[in-house]
Amino acid sequence: MSVLINTNTAATNAALNLSHNNDALQKSLERLSSGSKIVNPADDAGGLAVSMRMQSAIKRTAATNTNISNAVSFLQTQDGALQTASKILDRMSELKTLYTDITKSTTDKANYDKEFTALKTQLGDLSSAQFNGVNLFAATGATGDTSLTVLTTEDGGQTATISQSALDTENTTITSANSLGDITVQDLIDSTTAVAASRAQNGAEASNLNFASDMLSTNKTNLEAANSRIIDVDVAQEATQLARNNILVQSSTSMLSQANQSAQVALKLLQS
Repeated sequence: MSVLINTNTAATNAALNLSHNNDALQKSLERLSSGSKIVNPADDAGGLAVSMRMQSAIKRTAATNTNISNAVSFLQTQDGALQTASKILDRMSELKTLYTDITKSTTDKANYDKEFTALKTQLGDLSSAQFNGVNLFAATGATGDTSLTVLTTEDGGQTATISQSALDTENTTITSANSLGDITVQDLIDSTTAVAASRAQNGAEASNLNFASDMLSTNKTNLEAANSRIIDVDVAQEATQLARNNILVQSSTSMLSQANQSAQVALKLLQS
């Protein structure tokens, strides 16, 4: 083997290995300190792009689920108003039945009408109830139900509707009456039936939204798991690599020192 002074191939190779091992050690330190497998885009360009899309989908899914929860709260408030309307109509039915008692005097009927008037006002007020500034029911005078659209998937591809029943229209006969004598028992039955149908519709819509929320929660969990496999570092595995790289750096440093001393052989030959 030639003994050279100007070129020390062993030292050059040792320095190259030291550089590579030190880079690997620094990368392990960065991964463990950040908790991320992809510290720089060059580490996994394709994986980074996939992870970014997943992270965006996760955030949209969480926001969509929040909107659905708010929509369910809207429906719960609407149902509370419908339940109150049902109780009012029940009381009106009771008053109407008592009103038709042949033993009741004109004064008695007038007293029943006083309560009827108060209940009628309350029933009318329910029609204009709101939830965070949004009408619970269709606008006064509307000829049919209107609806609100709720997104049920993060990409906006699927939606559900919330009905704003025409509570005012359903009870027009009742609220426009001046006294119990102006309405019939059948009028009250019809209004009660309409309110019952609205409550049933409300329950069906709430159930639909709850299932959509469950699906979003499942999707979010699985998206997070898939994204974690791409972006999150395996601490146990990376800690093993850190120990390995640390040993290699120390070994490379030692070998570089040994390679640099090999030139001393040529000096000994010259001295002899």
